[in-house]
Amino acid sequence: MSPDHPIAVAVRHLTRLPGVGRRTAERLTFHLLAQPRQEVVALAKALTDLKERLRFCSRCAGLAEGEVCAICADPSRDAGLVCVVEQPRDVFVVESAGCYRGLYHCLHGVLSPVDGVGPAELRIDALVRRVAAGGVREVIVATNPTHEGEATASYLARVLAPHGVTVTRPARGIPMGGDLEYIDSLTLARAMEGRGPV
Repeated sequence: MSPDHPIAVAVRHLTRLPGVGRRTAERLTFHLLAQPRQEVVALAKALTDLKERLRFCSRCAGLAEGEVCAICADPSRDAGLVCVVEQPRDVFVVESAGCYRGLYHCLHGVLSPVDGVGPAELRIDALVRRVAAGGVREVIVATNPTHEGEATASYLARVLAPHGVTVTRPARGIPMGGDLEYIDSLTLARAMEGRGPV
């Protein structure tokens, strides 16, 4: 099969997805071929809509259809509480636990000197400006409990200390090395309720 054959092209693109190897990509490709045309077109449209309709919220850098996401625009949310997460997908994980009614701030990564990710590559300055502007009484650093996540939490505690804001971390219960997207809602809810200072 030539590299420009439609099956080869589809397999090549699917293998770029996280956790999708060549064999899985081939299965997905042949599954899509077996589906009615309208199903495949609907999937293609859904994927295109992701890129065309969604952007990063100007306040929290989470996902939004407009300038500001629905969470930041919700006046019933507690603006004095800001939960810092690594990625926009982590907002969905915390929200699904149903235990948090504050706002968010997405860093879009964690500190990782080995990978060349320092404070300038993350949205740390935006967080500091947000806290310095006033109105925030507590920052919950909900980065993943990995070495990089812990280093990021410690760094945030240091840079936010001069602003007189309380910096907390969700209580243990989230396993070291685990990712928020794989934590069950009950464990996450208990960890958020039992958070402590960094």
